[in-house]
Amino acid sequence: MYLKSIEVQGFKSFANKIVFEFHQGITGIVGPNGSGKSNVADAVRWVLGEQSVKQLRGSSMQDVIFAGTENRKPLSYAYVAITLDNSDHKLAIDYEEVTVARRLYRSGESEYLINGSPCRLKEVSELFYDTGIGKEGYSIIGQGQIDRILSGKPEERRELFDEAAGIVKFKKRKATAQKKLENERDNLVRVNDILSELERQVEPLQLQSEKAKTYLKKKNELKDYDVNMFLMETERIASEQREVEEKFKIAEEQLKESTDAREKIRQEYDRLGESITEMDEKINAIRENISNTSVMKEKLESQIQILAEQIHTAEMTDEHLQSRLDAIAREQKEKEEAKASYEKEKYSGDEQLAQVRKRQEEAAQTLAEIQKQIASCNEGMEQGQKELFALLNRRADIQAKQQRSDTMVEQINIRKAELGKRLLDRKTQETDLDSVLADCKKDLEEVSAHIRKLSEQEKELSAKEKEWRTKAKENDCALEEKQNEFHRQQSRLESLKNIAERYDGYGNSIRKVMEQKEHNPGLLGVVSDLMQVDKKYEIAIETALGGNIQNIVTEDEATAKKMIAFLKQNRFGRATFLPLTSVSARKNPKNEAALKEPGVIGIASQLVKCEQKYEEVAAYLLGRVLVADSIDHAIALAKKNHYSLHIVTLEGEYLSPGGSMTGGAFKNSSNLLARRREVEELETKTNRLLQEIAQIKNRREDLLTAIELNEEDLEQVKETLQKEFIRQNTAKINVDRAMQQKNESEEVFSSLMKERQQMDRQVEEIRADQTGIKEELEHSRQRETEIQHANEAFQKMLEEQKELENKAESELSGIQLEEANIRQKVEFAQTNVERINGDLEKFETEKTGLLENAKNSKEDVEKKQHDIAEIQKTILASSDSHGQLEQKLRESVEQKEQMSAEYRGFFRKQEEISERCNGLDKEVFRLNNQREKLNESAEQQTNYLWEEYELTPHAAAELRNSEYEDPFALKKLIAAVKDEIRKLGTVNVNAIEEYKEVSERYTFLKGQHDDLVEAEQTLLGIIEDLDSGMRKQFMEKFAEIQKEFNASFKHLFGGGHGALELVEDEDILECGIRIIAQPPGKKLQNMMQMSGGEKALTAIALLFAIQALKPSPFCLLDEIEAALDDSNVSRFASYLNKLTKNTQFIVITHRRGTMTAADRLYGITMQEKGVSTLVSVDLIEHDLN
Repeated sequence: MYLKSIEVQGFKSFANKIVFEFHQGITGIVGPNGSGKSNVADAVRWVLGEQSVKQLRGSSMQDVIFAGTENRKPLSYAYVAITLDNSDHKLAIDYEEVTVARRLYRSGESEYLINGSPCRLKEVSELFYDTGIGKEGYSIIGQGQIDRILSGKPEERRELFDEAAGIVKFKKRKATAQKKLENERDNLVRVNDILSELERQVEPLQLQSEKAKTYLKKKNELKDYDVNMFLMETERIASEQREVEEKFKIAEEQLKESTDAREKIRQEYDRLGESITEMDEKINAIRENISNTSVMKEKLESQIQILAEQIHTAEMTDEHLQSRLDAIAREQKEKEEAKASYEKEKYSGDEQLAQVRKRQEEAAQTLAEIQKQIASCNEGMEQGQKELFALLNRRADIQAKQQRSDTMVEQINIRKAELGKRLLDRKTQETDLDSVLADCKKDLEEVSAHIRKLSEQEKELSAKEKEWRTKAKENDCALEEKQNEFHRQQSRLESLKNIAERYDGYGNSIRKVMEQKEHNPGLLGVVSDLMQVDKKYEIAIETALGGNIQNIVTEDEATAKKMIAFLKQNRFGRATFLPLTSVSARKNPKNEAALKEPGVIGIASQLVKCEQKYEEVAAYLLGRVLVADSIDHAIALAKKNHYSLHIVTLEGEYLSPGGSMTGGAFKNSSNLLARRREVEELETKTNRLLQEIAQIKNRREDLLTAIELNEEDLEQVKETLQKEFIRQNTAKINVDRAMQQKNESEEVFSSLMKERQQMDRQVEEIRADQTGIKEELEHSRQRETEIQHANEAFQKMLEEQKELENKAESELSGIQLEEANIRQKVEFAQTNVERINGDLEKFETEKTGLLENAKNSKEDVEKKQHDIAEIQKTILASSDSHGQLEQKLRESVEQKEQMSAEYRGFFRKQEEISERCNGLDKEVFRLNNQREKLNESAEQQTNYLWEEYELTPHAAAELRNSEYEDPFALKKLIAAVKDEIRKLGTVNVNAIEEYKEVSERYTFLKGQHDDLVEAEQTLLGIIEDLDSGMRKQFMEKFAEIQKEFNASFKHLFGGGHGALELVEDEDILECGIRIIAQPPGKKLQNMMQMSGGEKALTAIALLFAIQALKPSPFCLLDEIEAALDDSNVSRFASYLNKLTKNTQFIVITHRRGTMTAADRLYGITMQEKGVSTLVSVDLIEHDLN
């Protein structure tokens, strides 16, 4: 492995990009003082990760960026890259060539790169571990390192020897292991604290857990008993339900049959009532017919006798009328008697109904009073149960309080014993507390000051990061906007190019001809492609050209002739060709004079641009056309010239010779002349957009680099700040602990005495409370007995009232049925009364009609005199009809009497069936109540089972135990178990789970504790192994370095003796190294007693010894031989050549002896003030000669 090249740009005085190419051997870099030679060494040191501004000979990191000169502006960034040949794969990376680069921007962002990929400084440092290359290595040696080796303390030389001995990576591993060990110990302290706390919790939780398990066991027993009791009760209730259900079904069926029979009887009864009504109507109709026939006969006879018999006829008519009225009176009397009978029956029913309703109210009131008594009993029992539960809860609280009191007394006694122990402990800690407190406060102030400084730095970096991210976001938005714009314009450009290439907008013949352009060089193009026009003249020129814009320009007539033949042969249409050899311009002399007229812009041919050979074509097409700015000026000009000019306006109006005018809106926006211009504009725009996108992307990379570098710095500051916070917290804890210890020492006696007195008072109070607790427990037991007796009395009273309630309900049901029957009779009587009233109204109507008919008959006497003959015939016919009607009337009356008798029989049957239905209805009502009570009881049992144990009846059936058959014995077992549960007192059921969780956590943390102890021992073993390995390796390498140092010392000094010693009484891995030198002819002496040249040569001998023992791939020496005389320089150069077998040397020097030893030379000079440049090797060699 060796250094192939160094690329520098913008670093210090290297403003321009300079590349140093290196080969194996010795390369010299020479130049006058101040030319920038040492900047090459600074550049290599910087790219390898140097963070110290002092080592880079600056005041800030920005100083490494080229600051500008009188003639040059400052640069915005510095860039350095070194490329190494890695063909032997000494570097742990899969590349034959490795390039490490670093870039820093003036804004503060910086980045590291390995083979072009961004990376962190840590990765760069790790890449060069144990190679001698790096900021801590010995591959870059300048005057500063020489001075540190010579003048530094023995401890300061340690890093150089650690690198040479190859133990740097082991030291870093040790540091990592020590950090892990510290973390493990912190974790161990935390785990121990938690374990102590858990140990205090485990024992009480264990007791509570055992108590809870006993409670749950008893609850399970109670559940077993309750479930079996539930099943027995369910079986009993189910048996009673089946029995009641069977009775209910029988009664319900009988009730249904009786109801159906009653309904049939009612329907038949209603049918007979309707038939009687119809019969009454029939009888009335017959009687009315008979009456009408008699009246008609009498009238006819009276008409025959005319005036003589008029009085007699009138008397006969009145007599007949009177007989009908008497008949109606008799029927009315009969109806009135029936009505009185029914009203009497209704009145009797109303009295019975009032008496029944009064009895019903009394029965309901009695039932309500009984239910009130039952509610009162239930309320009393419920109140007793509540008070009993409250007593039991209170007793459990009292017992728990008693247990707590005993526990408190025990704890107080333990605390008393602890107080004495604490008093002795405090006395032993009083010494040296003031000095410890002062030291802790001093540490806290130092750490706090450092934290404030770091916090300010963190705020600055955070603000910077926010600023960079805002800029990055804005940059991304701008990039997206530009890319979208570019894609739009690019799409438009490609579309226009495609249109132009396909000659869209041109005629088919034009496209076909232009497709032959590649095969016919004489085809020069379409007129629109050969002319360029300013945008403001495009409309005017395209209007002036008209169809000529699609004319094809050819080199000569032969080409035009060939293309015309091509169009004819293929029938592609026609086209106009303009051969350059035959087209000539035609001028209008009036145009020159018209140019001076207002509004005239110029001749159209002069407003277009084209190649010289096409100028004649342009003049031919446009030379006779004037362009005016508006149509008004164009019209004025045309009039002035008697309409002899071709004039076109900027808006496209065209005035032809003769006076015709063409204008208006264009059908489409196709502009053939604008295509070429638009394509050029779009190409320019897309190129500009590409440049802007590239700039934005570069800026984006710069911003990302800045953000990453800022994040690294911020992360580093945060890590440091975190460590300082830990130190601060530790210091605060130490201060607080010291203050607390001091205060405790001062107040220990008074506080302990007060605590003892307080404990005594607590014990007295607890004992007094215990006496009260015993009395309260006794009173609670007495009250429990009283409540139980009261509940038993309530239960007995409740059973009695329940029996009374059942009797009252049965009696009320009977009364309700009786009331329904009486109400039905009353309603029936009311219906008959209303029917009779209707009949009476009909009789009154008939009577009124008869009287009115008698009156009308007198008025018709004169009219009927003319019809005597016909009337006599009618009289004879009506006499026969009258006999038939009377016979029919008698038969109808007899039939009505039979129906009335049958009607009364149905009424008696209806009353009997109603009484039977009432009885069955009462029975159904009673059985239904009994069934509902059984269902309610079963539901209560099921609800209790679910609320208490969350069991369904089906699930409970699976828990049936055939051993339990006697319900009374089972009730005793249930009472006994409940008593045992009460005696347990307050139970924390969650204690089982809590104890399990705490136990598991304790077990887990105990395992963690053991793992941490094991890890601590393992880390200690690793550190011990690393220490022993490093000691062994360091001693071996140190002996070799001693030997090699003595050899190189003798070679460089031409004799003498050089030695290295370890500082005694220190750890071999941390001790300093002392250099002892004895130049030839002198006594053994300390470094400080030697001359400047001897010191420098001794340091060089040490560095050469390290290089010989563990060569670095390359070594850059920056004027380390400056203090040597010529003879020593020669020996230095000679020894340098010896080391080139394993190491590549780059030597910055101005000593001729060193230059002579170099295989090749680079010269650095400042041809421009403040700017270092590289001069050719030939020039350097010439200067040396």
